[in-house]
Amino acid sequence: MSIFKKLFVPAVLAAVAGGAGLASAATEVQWWHAMGGTNGERVNKIAADFNATQSEYKVVPTFKGNYTETMTAAIAAFRAKKQPHIVQVFEVGTATMMAAKGAVYPVEEMMKDAGEPFDKSQYLPAVISYYQTSDGELLSMPFNSSTPVLWYNADAFKKAGVASVPKTWPEMKAASEKLVAAGYKCGFSFGWQSWVMVENFSAWHNLPMGTEENGFKGTNTIFEFDNDIVKTHMTNLQDWSKNKLFVYGGRRGDSLSMFTNGECGMWMNSSAYYGSIKKQAKFEFGQSMLPFYPNVIKSPQNSIIGGATLWVLKGKKADEYKGVAQFMNYLSSPEVQAWWHQETGYVPITTPAYELSKKQGFYKSNPGTDTAIKQLSLNTPTPNSRGIRFGNFVQIRDVINEEMEAIWSGDKTGAAGMDEAAKRGDVLLRKFERANGS
Repeated sequence: MSIFKKLFVPAVLAAVAGGAGLASAATEVQWWHAMGGTNGERVNKIAADFNATQSEYKVVPTFKGNYTETMTAAIAAFRAKKQPHIVQVFEVGTATMMAAKGAVYPVEEMMKDAGEPFDKSQYLPAVISYYQTSDGELLSMPFNSSTPVLWYNADAFKKAGVASVPKTWPEMKAASEKLVAAGYKCGFSFGWQSWVMVENFSAWHNLPMGTEENGFKGTNTIFEFDNDIVKTHMTNLQDWSKNKLFVYGGRRGDSLSMFTNGECGMWMNSSAYYGSIKKQAKFEFGQSMLPFYPNVIKSPQNSIIGGATLWVLKGKKADEYKGVAQFMNYLSSPEVQAWWHQETGYVPITTPAYELSKKQGFYKSNPGTDTAIKQLSLNTPTPNSRGIRFGNFVQIRDVINEEMEAIWSGDKTGAAGMDEAAKRGDVLLRKFERANGS
């Protein structure tokens, strides 16, 4: 080898290695999330795909436990000045995040400061309105939004002689009686019971959860879900449980297996269980809109969202927020959102993503998968059905859950359980108001 080659080749290799080193030194964007299992893998894919589109930034997703644990960890990390750039927070944590003075960088403001394009008109109104201030400023970026739907076992319906999917609660009772008579262990069950049977039940029937437009107008709100209609519904559920028409199976998604293994013919829970049901159910299934009481409302109002958004935390460098903004735009792109929606059952957060899913023929080949979108958009939201924004609602949900479980066990009547839930909830509302009064 010539002296030229001896000197030149190692120099070139060193330069290449040095270039690779520079490429790997991309600015990191830390993203804490609450997506475990298969959805966690999908989150990792979104981050990896974004990272592959450019070399300046590297989004690093980290699973931090369930929603409550993730939000708690982020708040603690901020106090210790070790916060991530992005944290996923469930919808009932909105008031708590808004009250975290100095910690939150409103996403709309962040996008503007970073010089990244951002068009709010592209987002579904039922999704974006939940996370806006009274002035219309978007506080956090919608990501995984869902709403509860009625899942049903079509094969069980055929066996039990249930001619059509129930649209009303009287029809739910009649269908459940046929299912139990046909040998099924229960007619229906549900999960996330406060969200489905109190929060969405109220919105669906255009009933207030609390004063001050469900907390959107101020922290001086008082609960109103202890009304005669909700109490009657709780009493009905308690009565139906005696004959296995309804069987309780847990607070979150614990009762999923009761549906997928064929024990219960119907199940009410998030549209985001689509991926799990598709994977686990060995029968033909479908989803339909939630039932309603025709003696309360002639036709349903609209359901409200669950799921979570991505909050940006302050305390980072300006160039790092540029990367956050670019990632937010990537995350909201029609292609990414359509893929996420079709894989998980979460609703597409933008109209272009919904239109792309239609164009791709997803709803034709998977009938009913647009149920959640139709439910959310059924009517223009009212102050009763825009959503809820109560302080300390993470703890209040636990209170509601405890009282509902006392009803199912027969320890309390439907009326007594709801009265106590509202009374205990009001104490927590006052505690929040004193600390974060508006």
